[in-house]
Amino acid sequence: MAKKKKDNRRHINRTKKVLNIDAVRRQVADLFDESPGEAFTVKQIFSKAGLRDKQAKKEGLNFVLDLEQEGTIEQMRNGSFRSRKTQPAEGLEGVVDHVNRRFAYVICEGQDEDIWVKSEDLGNAIDGDRVRVRVKKGARNGSRPEGVVTKIVSRARTEFVGKIEIMPKYAFIVPDNRKIYIDIFVYPEKIGKAKTNDKVLVKIKDWHGGKQKSPVGQVTEVLGQAGENEAEIHSIMAEFGLPFRFPKNVEAFAEKLPVEITKDEIKKRRDLRQVTTFTIDPDDAKDFDDAISVEYLKNGNYEIGIHIADVSYYLEEKSLLDEEAVNRATSVYLVDRTIPMLPEKLSNGVCSLRPKEEKLTFSAMFEITPKAQIKNQWFGRTVTYSDRRFTYEEAQERIESGAGDFHEEINLLNGLAHLLKAERFKKGAIGFETVEVKFKLDENGKPLGIFPKERKDAHKLVEEFMLLANKKVAEFIYNKHKGKDTFVYRTHDDPDPERLVTFAKFAAKFGHRLKVGAEQVSDTLNTLMDDIHGKPEQNVLESLAIRTMSKAIYTTEPKGHFGLAFPHYTHFTSPIRRYPDVMVHRLLQHYLDGKPSPNEDAYKDLCRHSSEREKRAADAERASIKFKQVEFMQMAEKRPFEGIISGVTEWGIFVEMTETKCEGMVRTSTMTDDFYEFDEKNFCMIGKRNKRMFTLGDQVTVMVVGTDIDRRTIDLEFVDND
Repeated sequence: MAKKKKDNRRHINRTKKVLNIDAVRRQVADLFDESPGEAFTVKQIFSKAGLRDKQAKKEGLNFVLDLEQEGTIEQMRNGSFRSRKTQPAEGLEGVVDHVNRRFAYVICEGQDEDIWVKSEDLGNAIDGDRVRVRVKKGARNGSRPEGVVTKIVSRARTEFVGKIEIMPKYAFIVPDNRKIYIDIFVYPEKIGKAKTNDKVLVKIKDWHGGKQKSPVGQVTEVLGQAGENEAEIHSIMAEFGLPFRFPKNVEAFAEKLPVEITKDEIKKRRDLRQVTTFTIDPDDAKDFDDAISVEYLKNGNYEIGIHIADVSYYLEEKSLLDEEAVNRATSVYLVDRTIPMLPEKLSNGVCSLRPKEEKLTFSAMFEITPKAQIKNQWFGRTVTYSDRRFTYEEAQERIESGAGDFHEEINLLNGLAHLLKAERFKKGAIGFETVEVKFKLDENGKPLGIFPKERKDAHKLVEEFMLLANKKVAEFIYNKHKGKDTFVYRTHDDPDPERLVTFAKFAAKFGHRLKVGAEQVSDTLNTLMDDIHGKPEQNVLESLAIRTMSKAIYTTEPKGHFGLAFPHYTHFTSPIRRYPDVMVHRLLQHYLDGKPSPNEDAYKDLCRHSSEREKRAADAERASIKFKQVEFMQMAEKRPFEGIISGVTEWGIFVEMTETKCEGMVRTSTMTDDFYEFDEKNFCMIGKRNKRMFTLGDQVTVMVVGTDIDRRTIDLEFVDND
């Protein structure tokens, strides 16, 4: 035994590593070089520089003291050390996009490449947070540089919605947001009246101090049992920061607004109460913010009026009511409810252009020839009287039958609308017609059916005259001083050429060829929209085509609108539900009164805010649709559906089911017949052994095998795809 021990000792001595002093010093130096301004304790230096054995730590500490002696680093009062370099420790600033549990991207403005960050290097930053990130020298993940988050500049949110699980000594909340990969720890005394499986709103009180480093929160509102319609819709509202109700003082302010239209006010306006006027809206609409009038002129032309609720008359600038409208900026249309920008007293009452009621309006009047040429125009405040409220279905019936009250006026407008549309397309407008869905709900909000929304001539008639008014108001202001006057425009930049090329490759997978030269974009996209109409790939390609385009925004810059092919465009026609339209009304009247251009800065901020609120509303609306789709598909589990592959990623294949327009995912982990590899360049998944290929546009059969209301996801599996 003794001999054996001796042999072991000899073996240990032979394999004992010799300390590489240069490597130790380099690791310590790199730590301070890459983290200028950041302080480390001795223990942290050992850990971060990878110094584990006693000799390495001793040499590392000696080197730290040498650096301190020569002035490269300095020792703080608490004994920690930091570099004396003045370069910012945090490096670049950007926003976290936490794409999955393993890693995130930090998207930095002005940088060509996003920075790849491992989840453990996020430093408890979450999706949407603005952070500082230090790029690691020479480290890359594929084509992207790798980095470490060094500072959280600002939190995207401090309130979350999720499902609570209550344990004997603590509770935790699993956030609904699929990009949040942490649970929130809650002490028992902070859960309020919540019960296990309730949906709750939780406010973060401490980002660092919970169980397993989870943030600590407090339940501020119980939304209801998970899965129930009210709880889930309220969860969506809370997730996107949408208001549940108007503050009481705002409601009280609105209730005091005068309803009666005075004779003095009528005298200040153009009186159009005797002109034939009507509204055309969805059958479930409650607020009517636009009406159309028709008057036949002796010279054979027509005077067509687009009349818009004069919200600015009631919404005094800087008032309590106005501040609430600014904050909301837009109405939000969820599947089962509307979250209005204005209290009901205004939106459904005093401002709404209800039939058989006199209303204060802001009008755009046009003398139009039978060939839809604009001969004269007038803009100003009016008083109007709506003779009739039409639903789209009622207006469409008059177009198709040529009979019924006001059928002559409606058919005249429809004919002019077709001519106006033809002229728009001749000048390069693009005809995006995305397929939208509507739900048939029972009294509890449960979906009984999903149907595509139909857009017929009656819808397009109204749309065309609203576009005309918006365009002409913008041109009128721009032409006064060639765009030098402060105004609110709705702009849409030309599409990015690289994104167009990517879309063309995508469309080619479906057998469609696109020419993407600058002068051909409009024509080729319109040809594509015509070709795919009624085909299985219609919704997929239309949706992707829109995502390929730049986003329309509100701005004070007098640029054009690519999609509509208008040199100048604004939003004038919906002030009940959009705050930018209120600003447009105010500015238009300001200039009609002959006043000078106001300072632009305040309007720039309001435009930016309105664009952000518009995006929030669209995201919330999509979330509510997705929730109802998932809820509906719960009833369809284990039933096959025909579908089309709408997306391919390394972790799964997205399939849109043709019948319901619902999208789900076949996860790669469930494709057990082979090992499938993702081919990013060709948008496909290929079996390593059997060479079976799943690519964009493939028609497939899938079965719903799971739904998750909380995450709003649908899990699918392929069936009979040999």
